Amino acid sequence: MKMINSLSRLVAAAGLVVSLAFAGAAPAVSQEIAPETLALARKYVDLTNKAGIYEAILVRTAQQTSKLLSQSNPEIVKQIDATIGKTLETYKGKRDELFNQFARVYATTFTQDELGQIVAFYETPAGQKLADSALTVNAGIRAVMEVYTSNFGTEFVTKVRADLKAQGFNV
Repeated sequence: MKMINSLSRLVAAAGLVVSLAFAGAAPAVSQEIAPETLALARKYVDLTNKAGIYEAILVRTAQQTSKLLSQSNPEIVKQIDATIGKTLETYKGKRDELFNQFARVYATTFTQDELGQIVAFYETPAGQKLADSALTVNAGIRAVMEVYTSNFGTEFVTKVRADLKAQGFNV
């Protein structure tokens, strides 16, 4: 049951991400985009895809599918994993569909000149270092935010309780 809930949350989160991506891309579909602008936007997507977003989605989905199906069918784990591997093969090389939609979102958000500046930055050593470090930096920021949020929550509740106690309430 826990796996199904986790999978449900994963599917819901993935659905939200996809719907937001396509909601953002919806104006791009109806809006004419200059091919040069779209090419710059796609170059930016390619320059900053250090995390292998598409591949990570494939791996995570395959792992979740394996866990889900193997729990209720432990006698055919080898067949499940073999079928997952075969199915994964059908998705290899299809990241362009997703990345082109990402590019359309960027192309409708930024001007051609802005995209040119952004791409120029990401082609520099500093830009490449930023792109290469994004996963590590984001993980560090997430860790800092978790600690900060926890500490802030404790401090906030303590102050509210102290204030209520000063008002004569026992909370």
